Amino acid sequence: MTVREESERLEEMILSPFAAFSKNSRGRVLPEKDIPPENDLRTVYQRDRDRLIHCKSFRRLKHKTQVFLSPEGDHYRTRLTHTLEVSQIARTIAKALRLNEDLTEAAALGHDLGHTPFGHAGERALSSILPSGFRHYEQSVRVVDKLEKDGRGLNLTHEVRDAIRCHTSGTEADTMEGKILRWADKIAYMNHDIDDAIRAGMLREDDMPDRVKKRLGNSKTERITTLISSVVGNSGSGIVGMGKNEREAFDELHAFLYEAVYLNDYAKSEEKKVPYIIESLFRYFRKPDNLPSLFRMIAEKDSVETAAGDYISGMTDHYAIEVFRDIYIPKAWNG
Repeated sequence: MTVREESERLEEMILSPFAAFSKNSRGRVLPEKDIPPENDLRTVYQRDRDRLIHCKSFRRLKHKTQVFLSPEGDHYRTRLTHTLEVSQIARTIAKALRLNEDLTEAAALGHDLGHTPFGHAGERALSSILPSGFRHYEQSVRVVDKLEKDGRGLNLTHEVRDAIRCHTSGTEADTMEGKILRWADKIAYMNHDIDDAIRAGMLREDDMPDRVKKRLGNSKTERITTLISSVVGNSGSGIVGMGKNEREAFDELHAFLYEAVYLNDYAKSEEKKVPYIIESLFRYFRKPDNLPSLFRMIAEKDSVETAAGDYISGMTDHYAIEVFRDIYIPKAWNG
C-alpha cells in the first residue's frame, strides 16, 4: 500500500460519513497522465493545497488591501494574513466535525486569489467598468483555471474550485468543507477588522454593542471561540450553520462595523482615489497592444475588456500605483 492509499484508508476510518473523501473526488478538469497516482505521496486535496500555496497569485496577496488601504503599520491585516486566519478557523471547524481538513485548507488558501488591489473599493470600481461586472469569488476560480502558470492554470479538483466559487454568497458549496469556508471567512474578517480598527484608534472594545458582548464575549479571542463553537454545535448531517443567539449577535456586530468602520470617512478617505486609478488603468489596457503577451492572447480568445480586467485585478496595491504613475505621471528630465 502506498502512502497516498494509506492516507485515503485512514480518511475512511476517521472522517465523518458526510466528509468529502479524497478517493471519491469528482476529479480535475484535465487528466494528469504525467503524475501517476500510484507513485504519489499526496491525496488529491493535499496536492491542490500545495499548488495553491506555491502559486504566484498567493504570494501577491501579501501586498493587497484587506480593509485599510496601504497601511504603514506592520500589524494591520493584508489579504494574505486574512487568508491564513480563514484557513486556521476553517480547519478548526473541520477537525471538530471530522471533515476533510486538506480540502478545507486548500479551499481557504485559494478563496481570495482573484481579489483586486485596494480591497472592496477596487472590486467595486472594476465591477462598474466591466460589461459583465466583477465578482472576486468568480475571478478566484478564473485565476486557478486560466491565469496561473502562464495560462495553463493549476488544474484543481472540482471540490476545491466549487468551494472557492461558493464562499461568499448565493449557491452553497457541494461539500460540507466548502460550506465551512463561508462561515470561516465571515468569522475571520469580522474579528480581525475589529482588531485593526482598535489598532487604528477608531474603536475601543467598550464600544461594542452590549448584546454582542453579552452573547459573544468581551475580546477577540472570546468572540472567535464562541462563534466557532456555535458553528460546530449547530452543524452536521450535511448542514453547516450557526446558533440563533450567536447569529443574531453576529448580524448586529456586522451592522455596527458597517457604520463604524466600513463607512468611516477618516479610514476610507483615500479610497475615493481608487476608482480614478482603476478606470485610468482600464482605459490604457483596453488597448490590446498595451497588455502583456498572456493577456493579449486572452483578449483575442475572450475580449479585450476581460483581458484588461484579468490583468488589473491581479495587481497588488503597490504595483497598480506604480503602473499608474509610470503611465500618467510625467517623469523628471535627466538631461
